Amino acid sequence: MEFGEKLRTLRREKGLSQEELAAMVGVSRQALSKWEAGQSRPELDKLLALSDVFSVTMDSLVRPGGPEPQPDPPASPSLGWWYHGPVIDYKSARTLRGLPLVHINLGPGKRRARGVLAVGNVATGLVSVGFVARGGLSLGILSLGVLSIGPLAVGLLAVGALTLGVASVGAVAIGLFAVGGLAIGLFAVGGCAVASHVAIGDVARGHVAVGRDVRGAFTLADPAFSSRRTLTAEQVHRLIRSAYPQLWDWLVGLLTAMFP
Repeated sequence: MEFGEKLRTLRREKGLSQEELAAMVGVSRQALSKWEAGQSRPELDKLLALSDVFSVTMDSLVRPGGPEPQPDPPASPSLGWWYHGPVIDYKSARTLRGLPLVHINLGPGKRRARGVLAVGNVATGLVSVGFVARGGLSLGILSLGVLSIGPLAVGLLAVGALTLGVASVGAVAIGLFAVGGLAIGLFAVGGCAVASHVAIGDVARGHVAVGRDVRGAFTLADPAFSSRRTLTAEQVHRLIRSAYPQLWDWLVGLLTAMFP
């Protein structure tokens, strides 16, 4: 089977129109039509994009009479599932210490981007955006960075659904200072707060515990904590100071900021 026939067969088995496949690899429909008709051949980068789309080797695509390529089962996951536009691989000409200022690499498969600003399925950069993002400021499904934002976030400051960091904010937050529905840390504030030092929440467990349901060495209970708080910032401040007289003023202020 020649290249054009293989391409047409794969496209139809994948349920794609010429327009859809052309958009995925970044060419016009007319160019794709010529490939299928055998009037021209794609360049190397387009062959690579096609092999990613169909999850086959380039050799099986271009070798006449070679083994018939098999498309992926529909349920097979790919890091590119979150992006449905054309294949994009762009690097800026300008660099900083060997890294392009901008690198965008999007499409099916494990497309990696490295740059000062990196956007890709796997992105690494000072600012990174991707399915997996690593860098200074990271935004991704799995995000790792100094400032990390995403459903699964790990960083010095982590914000997301499940977070782990020095300062952590999320539905489930774990960190030195944690804020969330379930907050676990040295200092924890949340619906359910568990802390080795200070816990403030509807349910609070810590050496210092403030909330509706409290357990600890130093406690302040407020039956109306989850609706209207009757405790004052001054009361909570005195309790924390009685347990930790040397604790930083700014941290005590942060912990008591939610009280009138």
